[in-house]
Amino acid sequence: MNRVIAIYDRGVAIAASRLPEALALLLLRVALAGVFWRSGQTKVVEGSVLTINPDTYDLFRSEFSGLPLDPTIAVPLTTYAEHFFPVLLILGLATRVSAGALLVMTLVIQIFVFPDAWWPVHSLWVAMAAILIVRGGGLFSLDALLARLRGK
Repeated sequence: MNRVIAIYDRGVAIAASRLPEALALLLLRVALAGVFWRSGQTKVVEGSVLTINPDTYDLFRSEFSGLPLDPTIAVPLTTYAEHFFPVLLILGLATRVSAGALLVMTLVIQIFVFPDAWWPVHSLWVAMAAILIVRGGGLFSLDALLARLRGK
């Protein structure tokens, strides 16, 4: 039995080391970024660089009418945020701020747009953002590189 416990403890130590954590945080950043990037892409004209599709305003006036912001403000704000913060997450730059912004977006969507989507969708997005806020971008991030350059 002691041998099994020793093997388990060794496995836990390996899994908890810097490299596996860095890979897990990278995967987490890509997964959360992908959700919001794809959503942002539905709001722009296909093949364009951030040209908002006029139909998006109609969507916000009808299906997303519960938002406390006027569509003329909410559409560009949402569209640009869904492109900007995922890019930062992929790069691992301002990871905690980016994850925080996407957490706020998720909560706004949950409260004002799709209140029945907590389980399983929004709860997963909140969990992913929370882990990134707490742990940061990990070893494979520009945040880590900048911290090393600053001597931290």
